[in-house]
Amino acid sequence: MRIALTTVQVPFVSGGAESLARGLANALVRAGHEVDIVSAPFRFAPAAEVMKSIELWEREDFCRFDAGCVDAVISLKFPTYYLAHPRKIVWLLHQHRAVYELFGTSYGIDGSDPANTALRTAIVERDTRFLGSAGAVFTISRRVSERLMASNGVPSTPLYHPPPGADALYCSESLAYIFAPSRLEALKRQELLVRAMQHVRAPVAAIIAGDGGGHQALTSLIDRLGLHARVRLIGRVDQGEMRAWYANALGVFFAPHDEDYGYVTLEAMLACKPVITCTDSGGPLEFVTDQETGLVVLPAPEAVADAIDTLHARRERAADMGRAGRERYRELGIGWDRVAGALLGPAHGPNTPSGGILRSTVAP
Repeated sequence: MRIALTTVQVPFVSGGAESLARGLANALVRAGHEVDIVSAPFRFAPAAEVMKSIELWEREDFCRFDAGCVDAVISLKFPTYYLAHPRKIVWLLHQHRAVYELFGTSYGIDGSDPANTALRTAIVERDTRFLGSAGAVFTISRRVSERLMASNGVPSTPLYHPPPGADALYCSESLAYIFAPSRLEALKRQELLVRAMQHVRAPVAAIIAGDGGGHQALTSLIDRLGLHARVRLIGRVDQGEMRAWYANALGVFFAPHDEDYGYVTLEAMLACKPVITCTDSGGPLEFVTDQETGLVVLPAPEAVADAIDTLHARRERAADMGRAGRERYRELGIGWDRVAGALLGPAHGPNTPSGGILRSTVAP
């Protein structure tokens, strides 16, 4: 089959969505298909720019191009699933969150702006119509499926996939630091870890890896709290360094606000490290069970600090939770070939549809 994967990207910004597209494309090629990733630039603001992107994809008919017919389309990101094709499959990373659960919050867009309100109305209507009429709708996690059902009444099937370089992650001796890799932005809540380090009693440091728009705010916070000896911002690191930081960590902090999925959780599990996350962190809670594969705490600095102290005081127990996390990952059978088979159905993929797929579709 000739398959088009459709997505959008902010130029010069690359992350999990781009890794997902490449991973899926490679899996489909291994299954014998011809695959191309079709992308377009995207701007998050102002509302008129978002509408421009919406209208572009609404005009697209993917049935045929100069090189011939497209047999199937797998749409990954908003608003590419507005295109026309008789075999349109959606594997939804997330909707345009700024007009859904983040609307009018400190993480989203201004709810008092009439242009933003009109944009929200337009997107909710289109999402309900286009996603409701797609041939099949999958999501990357139960949390994304829950949002889709609550906001649009569209049932979908969560389908897990592996993080990049999953096979290369390993476990080594645990040292006295908590590792926190992610983009530096408000939604990822690295600030929560920095503030927690004021209250940590154990001789443990926090290592925060990544770059992003939140770097200056975190630097200023560390300066203001006098935490240079306890918190390090190490910036972007290569994959070899990243694996080493995971391997030697006492534990991994990943407590974003209502995350869609979260590679960090899975990477920590593959490195046999317990994860500290929060009760409102969304996707990570599908993998982290309190006191079994990590610690789930309230999103408060003191609670995070207590969790760090607990891991240090009970290091053997921390190691046990890390090993339980890796076993949990294996039990889920997460793998790219199984993802490809599930998206296309048993006639076009490996005969292993259950791996990495939650057995119940999120429906009314």
